[in-house]
Amino acid sequence: MQLTYYLPLGLAGVMLLSSCTQEKSDFSREEQANYTEWSSYLGDPGRSHYSLLNQINKKNVSTLEVAWTYHAGQQGKGGANYIQANPLIVNDILYGVSPGLKVFAVNAANGTKIWEFNPYEGTDRGSFTRGLVFWEDDEDQRILFSADQYLYALDATNGKLISDFGKKGRIDLTEGLGREVKSLDYRYHTAGAVYKDLIIMGALNSERLPAAPGHIRAFNIRTGKQEWIFNTIPQPGEFGYDTWEDQTAYQSIGGANNWAGMTVDEEREIVFVPTGSAAFDFYGGNRKGNNLFANSLLALDANTGKRIWHFQTVHHDLWDRDLPAPPNLVTVEREGKKVDAIAQITKSGHIYVLDRDTGEPLFPVEEKHYPESDLVGEQTWPTQPLPTSPPPFARQQLTEADINPYSKDKDSLLAVLKRSRSNGQFVPPSKEGTIIFPGFDGGGEWGGAGYDPVSNVLYVNANEMPWILTMIETQEANPDDMLALGKSMYQTNCMGCHGADLQGSNFHGNAPELVHVKQRLKHDEITQIVKEGRGSMPSFAFLQDTQIDAIAAFLLGKAGKMKVRKASTTLVQQETGNLRYNHTGYNRFVDSEGYPAVEPPWGTLNAIDLDEGKILWSVPLGEYEELTARGVPKTGTENYGGPVVTAGGLIFIAATTDEYIRAFDKDTGEELWKYKLPAAGMATAATYEVDGQQYLVIAAGGGKTTDKRSDAYVAFALPENNE
Repeated sequence: MQLTYYLPLGLAGVMLLSSCTQEKSDFSREEQANYTEWSSYLGDPGRSHYSLLNQINKKNVSTLEVAWTYHAGQQGKGGANYIQANPLIVNDILYGVSPGLKVFAVNAANGTKIWEFNPYEGTDRGSFTRGLVFWEDDEDQRILFSADQYLYALDATNGKLISDFGKKGRIDLTEGLGREVKSLDYRYHTAGAVYKDLIIMGALNSERLPAAPGHIRAFNIRTGKQEWIFNTIPQPGEFGYDTWEDQTAYQSIGGANNWAGMTVDEEREIVFVPTGSAAFDFYGGNRKGNNLFANSLLALDANTGKRIWHFQTVHHDLWDRDLPAPPNLVTVEREGKKVDAIAQITKSGHIYVLDRDTGEPLFPVEEKHYPESDLVGEQTWPTQPLPTSPPPFARQQLTEADINPYSKDKDSLLAVLKRSRSNGQFVPPSKEGTIIFPGFDGGGEWGGAGYDPVSNVLYVNANEMPWILTMIETQEANPDDMLALGKSMYQTNCMGCHGADLQGSNFHGNAPELVHVKQRLKHDEITQIVKEGRGSMPSFAFLQDTQIDAIAAFLLGKAGKMKVRKASTTLVQQETGNLRYNHTGYNRFVDSEGYPAVEPPWGTLNAIDLDEGKILWSVPLGEYEELTARGVPKTGTENYGGPVVTAGGLIFIAATTDEYIRAFDKDTGEELWKYKLPAAGMATAATYEVDGQQYLVIAAGGGKTTDKRSDAYVAFALPENNE
């Protein structure tokens, strides 16, 4: 069979082979792999989410059926019972992870297990990852991934540790940061970026103090040796150091980290790194200034880590506006010429399109003035940069006219809105409550955007859920009053995830409710979990043992064990997060049935023309079938995971809470196919070819905003008799 398709031109873009039909066998092994495989996180180092495969197309996608299902096991183990992984497919082998981060390899044509490796073997711990790294040099083939603070290297052929990588197959990422962080939360849930023999790593740090710094580092894939470091919180003599009013900030402030992943332009030898906010997310009285390199897109020399350029999207962030996904390498037409660019989506629903070489915006960006904070000690930055094009792909302000007309609680929702501050983007946090819309989960989120290099269209899914951010003043407690100390420690360290009323949250790793914790756990079990962490909950080992005891006593509602023991850390008080304000948790603005307070749609899929800077179409993504039965138009749902774009004219995406994976016509947004998964596919799918058959695979783990869980990877293909 002769095929017409597109051949990647390095990593700078994709070149259309005009009027060219060739047998796949005419191309080199590397070129064929680019055509048939999914060998990098999100498809390729340019994070395009794009596949050249077109066997599955608009005409036959409705006939897709399940080809195989693989159950990875570990469902529910360690409390981290969900999967967000985008699998890799190389040499007809699929590499994935279980809900508890057991790495496995299976035959990509039938799902038969080849090997598995569990970094937590023999323990009750668990975690999750969003992706893996594959690297090869002739016969040396490796899988790299991180679990807790460790980076592991496995032999891709058998799943065994590479003994000469680091110390017996792993390195400790808490070493080499220039600060002592071993007692702090330090992990990385996203796949590292590969450039030559380097793996470039970011970090998932605590979003409150104390927090580790988010410095970017490169490690030698062969040996594990740290090759370079870029300080995201600049040190004396470094560019950006004067953007922190407190010039000792680099010694204690954390965050400014890359948790979302990175993008590599191999031709230019550049790694593009999006960063998040500095800690603490919502109060910056101890970090005045515009805080470089937090909330920035960094262009670094991939060989040395030297800064080439940067673009800051939020100055002195107080809204948790981390850059949520790796940017896309794109090409934009300007005055009849092709300009290589980088496109960065944001939680606020904006897209920054920047020249890849200089960082200059290709659409105008305006510095707009915003209100000052009325919280004592806070000093907001007077302006914020917003692009004028493309237009936002999510709504920007919640007004009374936007309240959900289908809700049974419309009056009470209006009352909450009226007593809150809701004037759009960059309204400072307040004690009255500030509406964050789009919410803390976007707008755009970690699933990222897909890019069609032929049409220069960007496809991005969005959430349109309002959240309410409410600040409270912290109070120092008498250390001799166990319950008062426990309440203070809970408010300082635990309330952000578990809530002011102990009701829990699904924002950070499905934090359970603690109202009934005494029915599940004893005092010593609580202190062990707080000290060591469990599942997606980090360790709080930086706290003194007395403070941990006090938290357990508060949760159990009794004095507990008053053990005045030696502090387990030497952190100074400035580092322990003793700030004047805290927040009451991550609170969605919903009605009594749990539906968003805003009028639908609540989740969308959007097509954006990057040449013209305009939205081509926007459709609801997902459905609440019970609301449809009431006569409510399709609403869309919150969604986590990204799209896959193919040369077959399709967009594949799961991500929704209704547990479907769908195919859309990429030209019109029309839904062409859907399939009910064992649980929600809150991950990005992958597509690949084995023996002339195209497959689509999705990790259907559930979790996040859903109660139903699964350990299934489900692969689809066309029926055997399909022409």
